[in-house]
Order: sequence, then structure tokens, then C-alpha cells
Amino acid sequence: MLSIRNIVKQYAGHTALSDVSLEVSSGQIFGLLGPNGAGKTSLIRIINQITAPDSGEIYFDGTKLNQSHIERIGYMPEERGLYKKMAIGEQIVYLARLKGLSHAEATKRIKYWFEKLQIQDWWDKKVEELSKGMQQKAQFVATVLHEPDLIILDEPFSGFDPVNAELIKDEILELNRKGATILFSTHRMESVEELCNSIALIHKSHKILDGRVKDIRNSYRDHTYLIEYTGAKLNFNGSQPFILLNETASDEGYTIRLKLNEGGTTNEVLQYLIPQVSISNLQEVIPSVNEIFIQKVNQIG
Repeated sequence: MLSIRNIVKQYAGHTALSDVSLEVSSGQIFGLLGPNGAGKTSLIRIINQITAPDSGEIYFDGTKLNQSHIERIGYMPEERGLYKKMAIGEQIVYLARLKGLSHAEATKRIKYWFEKLQIQDWWDKKVEELSKGMQQKAQFVATVLHEPDLIILDEPFSGFDPVNAELIKDEILELNRKGATILFSTHRMESVEELCNSIALIHKSHKILDGRVKDIRNSYRDHTYLIEYTGAKLNFNGSQPFILLNETASDEGYTIRLKLNEGGTTNEVLQYLIPQVSISNLQEVIPSVNEIFIQKVNQIG
């Protein structure tokens, strides 16, 4: 769906993007991650043809990106762009007309989305009369109304309370199930874990990591495990076949966090523990996207 090849972008001596390349497959939910100022928004603006790259190319659905693709893209910017004094219904009709919908079709679709999001009485309200979170609901409708093939969401959950964040998350998943490719930038790492098939991490204008979420997390496995047990508290004297990282106690028993010795196995751990205690749970600790994000950024500085 989207092939980003060797994009470079500079602003007055500041490099926003340095030779960034990405591949976003059709039907994916793709997370674009990075600290503030990393270059994410610069890349999103180039994809939307708001600005142009200094060098590099972008291909949309196999064709070099051009003005004809604008109607196939929906974009919700981080800095929301609705007119504060204009009635919401009238405003979204206007934005839909810019994307190629007729007045009648735009009105029909707006009524569908307003009912879906339980905002039927908003048609004549002005944007300035709504909270930030409620404004974003209206902006979301404007973004997806023309049923774009590619939906780009910059910090889509910013300003939402947990209930409305969950509502929008469900709508994103539903749009994806219906065939839309989703590209979104967010600081909410729990959303990345829940939603994304693949991610890319940009830091200081460079892409420093990309791939499928599952593959990336597995590549950072370090043979760390959590084991819950009941019985007498274990005494560790250094002869155990693992490195004890920490141990906590609760009313239900004890939990230990351990790391296998080089070449060690969980079978060796169980053979050591089972004669002494009753094990209720053993699970591998696989780093979260948030932990990997922090690790990679700290490595580079």
C-alpha cells in the first residue's frame, strides 16, 4: 500500500528525516513510533503531500505518490484542524465535498457516523462548544467519512477519556477489518500492543527499528521467567541453575523472577524447584514494545 524510499527532509539546517525507508503492507495496522521531535510528523506530512521531501520517493499502491491519491487517504493530524466557529455538520459536509463526495452522500454518511458514535445532536453545535475529546470525535468522522484506503492518525487517542479511547479503538479495528490500511503515530504503547501488526521506530531523524510486533518482541527475549510457588520460602545459595533477579511474597505464596544460565533450560529449573515447593505458574517474560522503545532510544542517546 505504501512504499517509502530513502526520504530526506531538512528545515533550515535541521534534519528531520535521514534516508528513511518503510514498507506498509495493504491491510496492516502500522504503528509509527518515536520520541517528540523524532521526525514522525514530518514523514506523515510528506505522505499527505502537505510538504515535499528533499530527496527520496513514495509509492502509493504501486504508483508514485501524486495528487490523485489524496481522495484515497484520510488524515487526522495531531493538531486538530476544525473551524471553531462553524457548525459541525456543515463543516464535515464541506470537508467531505473536498474529498469528492456529493452533498447528499456526505449528509447520509455523517448521519450514520453521528448515530454510531452517539453524537446525533451535534449537527448544529459549534466546535468551540465541545470539549477537546468531543472535538476529536468530530475530527475522526471527517477523517474516515469518504472511506479512504489509507487512514493516517497522528496521536488519535490524545484527549480522550478511557471510554471514548476504547470506542475509537474499536472503530479503528472495524475499519481495518473492512479493508482499510491504518498508519498511526502514538505515544500510547499499550495501544501499539493491542492494535499494530507492524511498527517502525524513528529517533533523531533515523529509522532505528522496524518489523512485525511479534517478531521484534521475540528478538528481544533474554530467557527471563516468572515463577509462582507455594510452600516454604526457598533459600537460594548460588547453587541453583539460574540467576535470581528478585523475589516477592504475597498471601498466595511467592513469585520469583529469574534468568536462565547460559545454555540453561526451564526443565533444569523445574527439576531444581519441584522437590522443594509446589509451582502454580511459570511464564516467560517477553519485553513489551514500551520496554524495547526505551531500550533502543537510551542506547542511541
